[in-house]
Amino acid sequence: MTRPENIESTRDNEPETAPEKGERPEKGERIAKVIARAGICSRREAERLIAAGRVELDGRRLDSPAVTVTAAQRIVIDGELLPAPAPARLWRYHKPTGLITSAHDPQGRPTVFAALPPDLGRLLSVGRLDMNSEGLLLLTNDGALKRRLELPANAWTRRYRARVHGRPDPRKLADLAQGVRVDGIDYGPIRAELERQTASNAWLKMALTEGKNREVRKVLEHLGLAVNRLIRVAYGPFQLGRLPRGAVDEVPGQVLAEQLGQSSGRKIGTAKAKPKPVRPGGKRPGGRKPGPSKAKRGQSGAVTTGAKHAHRRRPS
Repeated sequence: MTRPENIESTRDNEPETAPEKGERPEKGERIAKVIARAGICSRREAERLIAAGRVELDGRRLDSPAVTVTAAQRIVIDGELLPAPAPARLWRYHKPTGLITSAHDPQGRPTVFAALPPDLGRLLSVGRLDMNSEGLLLLTNDGALKRRLELPANAWTRRYRARVHGRPDPRKLADLAQGVRVDGIDYGPIRAELERQTASNAWLKMALTEGKNREVRKVLEHLGLAVNRLIRVAYGPFQLGRLPRGAVDEVPGQVLAEQLGQSSGRKIGTAKAKPKPVRPGGKRPGGRKPGPSKAKRGQSGAVTTGAKHAHRRRPS
């Protein structure tokens, strides 16, 4: 199925499907969300498919995305039956510098998603890392999981190592634990401590829960410290560990469910045996898709996975 181009989305003429008399209607979801969850395209692109008349529901061609559907209904796109939604999965990616966290860039700069192995399919990033930052970036195939991991209510700690030019004042670093206001923006408590000092640079450890746009850089610049390297080493319980730069490694479904305190009936992860690693562009015996790798627990129950089984793309 190809993605539409230059098609306007509409939201009128909503079709309705009435339940049989005496039956309790099954709770449904918007059709664009269902199509996106199947991995075909994004919600917005799904709306464009519908507006272009390329989507049928139970044999009727749709012209509006304002439709709620259930699992019992039949969705067809360009004559092909919509596949069942894939289980929600999560990957750790060691983002190198020089890549932007975006699916498309108007300026033509290299993106994270263009650097990923193509056999991973359509993925979404959990949060972002700016072009000059590196380290742990979580990726998922599921929009609901992405939003859950990003929720401020989770208060998951993002941990960084920052290299700055100059000599940090320990008292000013300690004061960040009370929060700080920079250029009219309030930032929450940040735990910052000096890791080591060299002749002209210093390495700092930073821990925060908000993750606002370029928060670490802006706060440190407010203290008169220019950041010349920034590495995210952990996002909640998930750690960068020894994952090689440019490598991507799946978090096993069981581990993901444990970390989320899984309570819903939504299927998470895969139960497939782990295949041998394959480099981007290479062939996998039997055409199998990549499966999960073994998990290791670091300090405080934090999760890493075996980097030797990761997909890896060498930075150019």
